Amino acid sequence: MKAKHQRLILVIIALVAIVGAGLLAAWSLRNQANYFYLPEQMASAPPEIGQAVRLGGMVKAGSITTEADGVTVNFLVTGNTTDAIPVRYSGILPDLFVENSGVVAEGSLGPDGVFMATNLLAKHDENYVPKELEGMGTDQAAKMAAETTVGLK
Repeated sequence: MKAKHQRLILVIIALVAIVGAGLLAAWSLRNQANYFYLPEQMASAPPEIGQAVRLGGMVKAGSITTEADGVTVNFLVTGNTTDAIPVRYSGILPDLFVENSGVVAEGSLGPDGVFMATNLLAKHDENYVPKELEGMGTDQAAKMAAETTVGLK
């Protein structure tokens, strides 16, 4: 066999191996992908029960309730419509988690239609100020930021 044919065969084998590795990786990660749903999308076309997804929207005012164990929280997530998805989360709530604020809940839809969240990401608006900087003017905050970065250089 000529050297030219051997190189061609090696290139074809390498391409088949790369495509095969890519397909194998995609197949093994198919259940690890988190799809993002808005409340109205989840109400109209819910994901499969147990499929890992993210639910994003606003925490409905007056919907936050804590169960007797003190750790489990139930609330409703709403979107642009009247659709509200019930969410249950057990764990420590983020500091920014309040009514009428944005939230992204990671988890899966249960057989009873309640979204079982394993992780909550609270979102803040553009007016957010860290607790350490509340009440400070712009100049004071800039001075404090400069003082804290001096030791990092």
